[in-house]
Amino acid sequence: MTDRPAPSPRSYLFVPGDSEKKLAKADTCGADALILDLEDSVTADNKPLARERVAAFLRARPRGARSSALWVRINPLDTPFALDDLAAVVAGEPDGVVQPKTDGPADVRRLSHYLDALEAQARVALGAIRILPVATETAVAPFHLGEFADAGLARLAGLTWGAEDLSAAIGATTNLDASGQWAFTYRMVRSLTLLAAHAAGVQAVETLSVDFRDDAGLLASCRSALAEGFTGRIAIHPAQVGPINEGFTPSATDTAHARRVLAAPGAGTVGLDGKMLDMPHLKQARALLERARAFGFD
Repeated sequence: MTDRPAPSPRSYLFVPGDSEKKLAKADTCGADALILDLEDSVTADNKPLARERVAAFLRARPRGARSSALWVRINPLDTPFALDDLAAVVAGEPDGVVQPKTDGPADVRRLSHYLDALEAQARVALGAIRILPVATETAVAPFHLGEFADAGLARLAGLTWGAEDLSAAIGATTNLDASGQWAFTYRMVRSLTLLAAHAAGVQAVETLSVDFRDDAGLLASCRSALAEGFTGRIAIHPAQVGPINEGFTPSATDTAHARRVLAAPGAGTVGLDGKMLDMPHLKQARALLERARAFGFD
């Protein structure tokens, strides 16, 4: 039996770094990844306390003994908090750093240089800590999304997008249209983030849903996002983890169809159930089955 690389997380749950109660419950929520937050959920006065608690959380869960991947969202690099955040957590070897309010690849490269130095200082393997930028939170950021494809960022693990900070950045009073769906600007940056992630060969991570009581709506949204090419999603409440994990795991119906596609006779273009299938369909079927196996559902 050969070892398989760990699959990209389906669920990334935010946990306020200064909340002792929420940190204590984090291991039992079932999320594939936890994002220990030092940014928006923590007031300026509480940031030193949050760093201490996040650093202790990481030390108590060394790599190889974690029930979830552990990420840390730091403060933006242009704030006085970011370097203190990094200095506090690198020795604990988080699996990655979530970088907010990223303008483009140059910001990710700058963060990577900081991590190079801090990993060396802490005797952490060079490049062990990955980076997940929130790539659409400033007005200039969407114009740089295509540059990630050729940026050569070895630490880049994925791209995600955000609507709340972007709407604030451009002075919008809402990010929704009259039907309650994302307005055009946010649909546009979502699509560009999806394309940029795949162009760069990294995970596309869907943004959060603010309604943590709507399990059915969240599940349907996640299934739709998976069909489009996203493979994970941000969660802001533990109740969202189950629907997200289910929504980003290929269903039994999908895996059964994928097996039939791969078993269809012939090479190149083949017929199945009255539809013509060709090489892209075969690639999609293989990828779907690989993802299902990675999470133990095939």
